[in-house]
Amino acid sequence: VQLQASGGGLVQPGGSLRLSCVISGFTLDYDAIGWFRQVPGKEREGVSCIGSSEDDTYYHDSVKGRFTISRDNAKNTGYLQMNSLKPEDTAVYICATAYGGNSKYCGSGPWDLWGQGTLVTVSS
Repeated sequence: VQLQASGGGLVQPGGSLRLSCVISGFTLDYDAIGWFRQVPGKEREGVSCIGSSEDDTYYHDSVKGRFTISRDNAKNTGYLQMNSLKPEDTAVYICATAYGGNSKYCGSGPWDLWGQGTLVTVSS
């Protein structure tokens, strides 16, 4: 059972990236998926979360209108489309899943599984 996040990289301000979180070892259908980011010296922050229903979503105020979370249960994968990236979006992005969870879990969970992060660097 594991979560594998990918899609990070170096991008200029205003650019876009799409992160993927591939889940293996179990079926994603009833799980919430969360994307978090971690910057050294700061607490981990819930960026965006989606419940088992695609219309159940949460976005941190700092990313509203720029990021879009989605899921593809057939591929057992969650996505985070990040547009209009800013230098302050630079962080390690980490995905997590919670069986039976919903988007409100972005606040405090509880989350069952955590993946390894993928580094996003926004810089000119």
